[in-house]
Amino acid sequence: MSFKRALIATCLSLLPVAATAEQVGSVDVDWLGNDILIEAFADPEVAGVTCHVAYFDRGVIDRLQKGNWFEDPSNASVSCRQTGPITIGDIERDDEGERVFSERRSIVLKSLRVTRIFDEANQTLIYIAHANELQNGSAKMSISTVPLFDPTAAGQN
Repeated sequence: MSFKRALIATCLSLLPVAATAEQVGSVDVDWLGNDILIEAFADPEVAGVTCHVAYFDRGVIDRLQKGNWFEDPSNASVSCRQTGPITIGDIERDDEGERVFSERRSIVLKSLRVTRIFDEANQTLIYIAHANELQNGSAKMSISTVPLFDPTAAGQN
């Protein structure tokens, strides 16, 4: 396990996390040890939906060159799909949604989050990957939607 992964695991063990992810892929992008990691997680409140998040993981050589040991870029991408019968649990239904996944991108101040918003009028679940920072928030984001074709999936009979 890399230094960064061990540090993240330690920090995450101290914080409540909405969903846990499993690494399902890793793509080498250069000779410096930088990778794109792909993780999968099931929505903890919506059975039948699985999301995949891809993000940049800086290698040790890149960290030495840039002098910033404890931070990764905010860039991330998310894609969510129906992977079984959808059953919606007790989810937030307001326009701010709720966090379903979080992973630290620096030792203290920055995290990658996936937030779910339920667009009830259009019967669609919206998932947005974004950075959360103490200040100077990032405009980098990615969005994915899961349509609910079966009206009973949204609790409407």
